[in-house]
Amino acid sequence: MTLETDVRAGQAVYTPASLRLYDHIVHGLSNRWLWRCPTVELHRLYDRNVSADHIDIGVGTGLFLDRARWPAADPRITLADLNPHCLERAAARIARYRPRQIRVNVLEPLPAATGGPFRSAGLMYLLHCLPGTIRQKAVLFDHLAPHLATGARVFGATIVQGDAPRNWGARRLMAIYNSRGVFSNSGDTEAGLRAELDARFAEVDVRRIGCVALFEARSR
Repeated sequence: MTLETDVRAGQAVYTPASLRLYDHIVHGLSNRWLWRCPTVELHRLYDRNVSADHIDIGVGTGLFLDRARWPAADPRITLADLNPHCLERAAARIARYRPRQIRVNVLEPLPAATGGPFRSAGLMYLLHCLPGTIRQKAVLFDHLAPHLATGARVFGATIVQGDAPRNWGARRLMAIYNSRGVFSNSGDTEAGLRAELDARFAEVDVRRIGCVALFEARSR
């Protein structure tokens, strides 16, 4: 498959029907019992880093956006995703903030209409859905850079393999997801992610809970 086809395969599973179940299955069950990273840890990551000028890339259902402790009553929020169903669901969930929506493939340069400068960028559970190696996926940070303010917070979480502990269920489900193109994380490791972030950002913190790597970085 071409890279473009791979990108589309990674997001095609998110239909209106699957999105209705997503929070329950992923954040209610998989995070705790398979990936061994309770969702509360992801909420804490989000709240530590989010700003009043924010772009969210790979928006999912909008769960973290909806429950975030925003530092302003009326934050400026841009939603960026290739999947129109995700954009629609997330935008409806945080309609009170009047978010902007843009359809983008983050492995290509972001259009000028993306806007900015943003003071925070969230990438929750995005990287393991993108095709390619960690080095190939990390080009998205280069595409994001022109839209960031100096010192902006770039943060997120991704499911990794390598030496990450995985029980039988986690190994089995990752294998199925990778075979179907839902995940593309067979070669993704905490160390590889850290190396790509270190090469691009002034400050980097990566820690692993279960088989989820949580990362926080500050732009130059």
